[in-house]
Order: sequence, then C-alpha cells, then structure tokens
Amino acid sequence: MKQRTKRRLVRTVAIVAGLWLCLLGYIGWAMRQPPEVFGHVMSRMPMPAFFLFPFETMWTQARKGHLTVGDTVPDFSVETLETKTPVQLASLWATNPVVLVFGSYT
Repeated sequence: MKQRTKRRLVRTVAIVAGLWLCLLGYIGWAMRQPPEVFGHVMSRMPMPAFFLFPFETMWTQARKGHLTVGDTVPDFSVETLETKTPVQLASLWATNPVVLVFGSYT
C-alpha cells in the first residue's frame, strides 16, 4: 500500500512538472512574438500564473535584443504623434543627432 502511494505521488509530481514546463515554454514563445500575439496570450493568463512563473526574467531574456553600447541603431520607420505620417529614422540622423528615449515619465 505504501509503495503504491509513493508511485502515485511521483507520477503526479512528474505530470505537474511536465505541465509546468509546457506552459513555461508556451509563455516563452509568446514573449518572442509581436505585441498583438503576446497581448492575446497574456490577456487569458489566470492571475495565479503570475506567481508560478518567472515573468520578469523571461521577459528580460526574450526582449534583450542584440545591440550593445556604441552600435549603430537599425533603421526603422515610426509614425509622428501629430500627423500620423511615417518618418524614417535614417532621414533624421542624416542632419542632426538623434536620441531615442524609451520609458515612462510617470
């Protein structure tokens, strides 16, 4: 009887650990997707999951990129806030220095 209980416990722990690893992999995959996909996945994430997974560490690893200090910024296009017209970053740095600030002032 004792051996049977021990086997059940080991099997249950293995199943729970396997499910945890699968969900961890799914969240890691979602963090590397475009914001729309990531937002869709996270909007359906139950609140207890935020206590079971290392979200901050995973997010830092998923979004760290490949730039280092001193590298040239990749060229990209953004819309202006006022007119919503696209502006190419390379067109700005051809005449003036460009400083990109990402963050919140709140």
